[in-house]
Amino acid sequence: MFDFKQLSTELYSAVLSDVMDEFGLMKQAMRPFVRPVDHSLVVMGRARTGLFVDTYAVREGENPYKIEIELLDDLKPGDVPVLACNGPTERIAPWGELLTTASLARGGVGCVTDGLVRDLRHIKRLGFPVFHGGVGPLDSRGRARMIERDTAVECGGVAVRTGDIVFGDIDGVVIIPQDLAAKVIERAKQKITSENHTRDELKQGRLLAEVYEKYGVL
Repeated sequence: MFDFKQLSTELYSAVLSDVMDEFGLMKQAMRPFVRPVDHSLVVMGRARTGLFVDTYAVREGENPYKIEIELLDDLKPGDVPVLACNGPTERIAPWGELLTTASLARGGVGCVTDGLVRDLRHIKRLGFPVFHGGVGPLDSRGRARMIERDTAVECGGVAVRTGDIVFGDIDGVVIIPQDLAAKVIERAKQKITSENHTRDELKQGRLLAEVYEKYGVL
């Protein structure tokens, strides 16, 4: 079991991306348009996926939020909803203040979507890390609905499954496959130590080539 709160203060997306490159996982960073609402916040937790599709009407008697509500009500502490909207999009907006409030109450630690978000002032006030594919005032009703939850999705160009580890900071969002998470995190800690030594020696005036030869990080 990972201590996500502690690890989020030690790790960063760039070093995790570098380590996954070493493991041959070259497509684990979401596309650059996925950005944080608040650049000062970091998210780390277990993915809970949701798949959205475009709609153009609401059927009579239909609750277009049904599966989305089920996902939010089933969140466990440390979970991060990852909402795949085939972004970038101009019309699918799956996240806002009320879902943020509901997630906080269930122990959720953030949200990642390649769709739009709204209610940014309220989300910032709540201090909840949200990473999004754009901002707009739209309601998803009549424009989109979640059709599956806890299923394999692609979000921001990255394959994500429920249980994968989500990490996001000011540089972007990376997804760590759950079966490699322990190895990736351990290797990232080792790499951070080497980076710290590299930084110290560069500050002392040593040549970059010499330091790189010694520690192998850049």
